[in-house]
Amino acid sequence: MRYQRSSALFQDAQKYLPGGVNSPVRAFKGVGGTPIFIERAKGAYMYDADGHSYIDYINSWGPMIVGHAHPKVTEAIISQVEKGTSYGTPTELESEIAKLVVESVPGIDMVRFVNSGTEACMSAIRLARGFTKRDKIIKFAGCYHGHSDSFLIQAGSGAATFGEPNSPGVTQGTAKDTLLANFNDLENVKSLFENNPGEIAALILEPVAGNMGCIPPQEGFLEGLRELCTAHGALLIFDEVMTGFRLSMGGAQELFEITADIVTFGKVIGGGLPVGAFAGRREIMEYLAPIGPVYQAGTLSGNPLAMRAGLTTLQLLKQNPNCFEEVENTTLEIAEGVHNIFTKNSIEHSINVIGSMFSVFFTDVEVTDFETAKTANNPTFNRFYHHMLKNGIYLPPSSFETWFISLAIQSEEIDKTLSAIDSFKG
Repeated sequence: MRYQRSSALFQDAQKYLPGGVNSPVRAFKGVGGTPIFIERAKGAYMYDADGHSYIDYINSWGPMIVGHAHPKVTEAIISQVEKGTSYGTPTELESEIAKLVVESVPGIDMVRFVNSGTEACMSAIRLARGFTKRDKIIKFAGCYHGHSDSFLIQAGSGAATFGEPNSPGVTQGTAKDTLLANFNDLENVKSLFENNPGEIAALILEPVAGNMGCIPPQEGFLEGLRELCTAHGALLIFDEVMTGFRLSMGGAQELFEITADIVTFGKVIGGGLPVGAFAGRREIMEYLAPIGPVYQAGTLSGNPLAMRAGLTTLQLLKQNPNCFEEVENTTLEIAEGVHNIFTKNSIEHSINVIGSMFSVFFTDVEVTDFETAKTANNPTFNRFYHHMLKNGIYLPPSSFETWFISLAIQSEEIDKTLSAIDSFKG
């Protein structure tokens, strides 16, 4: 049995962990089969409990842009561990990484560190509501901002209808303050503002969607959102948990030349350790306690291990200004190879790629939003997923997740990946 040890570990895990996992997508429900238990990772590869190696296209869902166990990051973490793992007090490290973030990202003056992307987005919404003294927010179908109640909302029957909770435990009261919009549909967003005058505190989105597959913004979409938010006195929040320090050193704001009011981060700024942050211009951020009325706190926020790992990772990126172009070229080479192979093998597909984010959809429809993403053939993806797994390629176990490319993936890994794809017959 190929995954004998993983199967045994999963059976044991289900006795003590709900579903045997600590995050639902790990359970392989989207693709079927038994989750693979990973024991270690290095560079471009992960190694499972049964001794198999995999070229990794998840990269811990984004943060390992420099590759797994980069020697400088590992050395920095070990050095910090020897000084203690947590203090619950201010450290110079927090200011160091905050300064680097502010210097790198356009339009922000101050940063508040938290422990996850979910916490960052939840806190950004609270801050926006406190700053504007309004209650409602706009989010987009298919964009994921963590599991906070305000974000677990599905669409109503019309453009301006209130959302409905799509998870037990989310109240109708919470749902009524979340308005759902269609990604890349500016007229839809405009109607929400017009039908809720003076009530919308903020609009939050992934500037490049990554949780319905990789879906870039169409030309003029982000610019239009910026104009609408400004005109209606609402804050524009970019959720850059995935795109921050991955699309460019300044994230999507730098790449698209759009300035948001609040930006949320995660992933890369912790160098692979649990971390998140939200940032904005001074007048907004100073609404936070202890100097402002909006309360937000975290006992382990700014944890020294995460700060050291994140600072080292960001320094590595800054010291190599060509790194984003390098990883983008790798991604484009993979995407072009996949397209050529699937075209040759008569496999229906659509590909979206931007920077080091990449998705394959098994559909002949151009994928621009959640509805078109759902036209993809999931059974085909599931077969593709397990084919790749058996050939030593680890992909996100869901057709609605982005592939993340790291700097550790070189020509050898590209060749192995494309060879595995070429042997897939649909």
